[in-house]
Amino acid sequence: MKLSNNLYLSEVTKSRTAKRLGISNEPTKEHLVNLQILAEKIFQPIRDYYGCPIYISSGYRSEALNKAIGGSKSSQHCKGQAIDIDRDGHSLPSNAEIFEYIKNNLDFDQLIWEFGSNINPDWVHVSYNTNGSQRKQILVAYKDSNNRTKYKSYE
Repeated sequence: MKLSNNLYLSEVTKSRTAKRLGISNEPTKEHLVNLQILAEKIFQPIRDYYGCPIYISSGYRSEALNKAIGGSKSSQHCKGQAIDIDRDGHSLPSNAEIFEYIKNNLDFDQLIWEFGSNINPDWVHVSYNTNGSQRKQILVAYKDSNNRTKYKSYE
């Protein structure tokens, strides 16, 4: 099933963990609608702008899958409202360029520079709130001294 011109449902539901553990990762009808809106508002504009494949490292997560990977209980991935984009190992655009494009050109709820360095994140998390206004929250994820994930405002 196509969510947009260049995005298939299978790309946002694929999960090695779900497959390995025998966990269903099929979205509900409501979550499917959210994924279509996310594809239209976030994914497709990026794809159209750069004119090259945009890779999703994490998309939709069923509650069972989210629990299995230790995801946040309030994760927008579980609602079909978030994707993680990763262009590492591919030609341009870089993750940093995609981050900047989203920040400067798209309406989004949350944008996270996920780990990496000051030059390039390991991946880019972006969400779109299909049920209300967008917070335009921009964060940087990092590990504290106890190796716990923390977030700070992007500057």
